[in-house]
Amino acid sequence: MSWTLTSLVNALNGTTAYGLIVARIGGATIRRGAEDIFFAEGYRLPYPVAGAFTIGNVVITAGTFAHLTTVFPRVLVHEARHTRQYAWLGPLFWPVYAVGLIWSWLLTGDRASRNPLERAAGLSDGGYVAKPLRAIWSHHGDPATPQR
Repeated sequence: MSWTLTSLVNALNGTTAYGLIVARIGGATIRRGAEDIFFAEGYRLPYPVAGAFTIGNVVITAGTFAHLTTVFPRVLVHEARHTRQYAWLGPLFWPVYAVGLIWSWLLTGDRASRNPLERAAGLSDGGYVAKPLRAIWSHHGDPATPQR
């Protein structure tokens, strides 16, 4: 078996095992794909609300990847970037993502637009459209950009 560095790190940090458990509990059908990424289709639990989400080296969707990639052709590129973020952060991915989600929501009313992990994974690749800052922030400048 060939292992990529990302898949090896995610196996060691436990996030891929957790992703496989979540996919199985959600009733998904799992297959192994390129770069040691597992693809889980048919996820039936209501959370999280997303076209696809990644845990370790496991990419999970409620539908099929064939359909998802017709709607968002680069979504698997986006999700593969999340696998590398898991390799860097391990289980710390979840609190970092949560803080980023809250930060983004406070600034824009959207969970992804200003979430550093989603931005690093490529917003448009993931099917996200960057939302503008809420009006309260536009009067004071962008709090995510240092002022001179």
